[in-house]
Amino acid sequence: MTYFDETNAVEETNDLPPFNREEWIRQKRAEREQAYQMISEQAELLPGDGERFKSCLDLMGRFGQLSVNNILLLECQKPDAKDLRGFDTWKDQKVSIKKGETGIMLFEAGKQYTRRDGTTATAYNVKRVFDVSQTDLPFAVSPIVRRDGHMLIRALVKYAPCRFEGAEASKLPRGRVAVYDQAANTVLALPGAGDDDLFREMALAVAYAHLSKSEYNGPAKDTIAVCAAYVLCVRNGIDTADFDFSKQPETLKDMDETQIKAVLAKIRLVANTISQDMEKHFEKLKEVPSRDDAR
Repeated sequence: MTYFDETNAVEETNDLPPFNREEWIRQKRAEREQAYQMISEQAELLPGDGERFKSCLDLMGRFGQLSVNNILLLECQKPDAKDLRGFDTWKDQKVSIKKGETGIMLFEAGKQYTRRDGTTATAYNVKRVFDVSQTDLPFAVSPIVRRDGHMLIRALVKYAPCRFEGAEASKLPRGRVAVYDQAANTVLALPGAGDDDLFREMALAVAYAHLSKSEYNGPAKDTIAVCAAYVLCVRNGIDTADFDFSKQPETLKDMDETQIKAVLAKIRLVANTISQDMEKHFEKLKEVPSRDDAR
């Protein structure tokens, strides 16, 4: 349906204000400054707020591709986000943004430039995206694809930088079904344990193995391992009820913005490295023909 004729369209176009490059640059600079201020304020809150910290980990589990800065920005604006896309992407998919919704600010990499000292850096610009809950879709599809528990565990161990051995319950700490022996670089696991319990504790053990491999021995080592395991559980649909972030470790309480962001970056790195190893296993499975195909 046409709502205006060609003459009116021309009049509408002529009424548009001329592009002002200086004003555009000023607005973009102000957006960046606002975003960095939001990140700084959010990072400073995390050491003393376990639920806010957990919310950041939930976002890290759902959006593994986002940087730490963008995770902090998202926590400020839309901590329950499930599916983020740009306005044009939603439009191309015939999905409309609800009236009155405001775009979520995130950083995206821009052009590279040369600093005065001759080094190369990347400029970051603010872009705006919208979550599925801000659209007219009647429901949101969960981004998590829950795989079979045995398959998840096999993927977890396939490319892990450590050995695995079965162990009797008497050889493990009370109530545990898997532990990491750093001296032997071996994960001891209880055969027959429930899939969710076994994945949670083996994810923790494998996280410790990665930290050991990188020779990381910072004061937040235990926190990083536990948080990486939590992110992996969120990412793979494993029950996380046993994790408790209500009381932050003493090592986090006095951290400043730079330190807390470094901890989040290490959690992200460990969790993403393990996820990438797991995906390698799943990709290999796709290459193996089924018995019917092989006939």
